[in-house]
Amino acid sequence: MNRDINEEFMRIAIANARYNLDVMSGGPFGACIVRNGDILAVARNTVISQDATCHAEVNAIRTASRLQMNYDLSGCDIYSTTEPCPMCFGAIHWSKIGRIIYGTSIEDAKKLGFNELDISNTTMKELGNSPVEIIGGFLLDECLQLFDEWRNKKNAAVY
Repeated sequence: MNRDINEEFMRIAIANARYNLDVMSGGPFGACIVRNGDILAVARNTVISQDATCHAEVNAIRTASRLQMNYDLSGCDIYSTTEPCPMCFGAIHWSKIGRIIYGTSIEDAKKLGFNELDISNTTMKELGNSPVEIIGGFLLDECLQLFDEWRNKKNAAVY
């Protein structure tokens, strides 16, 4: 199994997040789920056009689980442009994804005005005794650029 961190997968998540700068169906957040170097799902945040649970990570998990016909995504990595919120971390844990690779932090999103809870993935991992591996700050500058573009977008909503 190839467990290297791959910039290509994060850039796919970034591109999907960037799409929301045009369609405004959700915030500047994207996710990509990979197993053994194969992309299982790519998703973006669709909270504005759907509902409050439609974060990029949850949308990607739903797609990957549907395609695999199984909730168990063991052996998968999820690339997320921003550190997953507590809801998304829970979904990642329960779907048995082994590793989270993210760019910007929850604190970065909160500074932009998003309604974030101040609970880091590291804290949730420790409190919940979760086996998920967490790698933060990956392609940080490119992920922060999404926030800059979002901030400069006229009528950008935060939630």
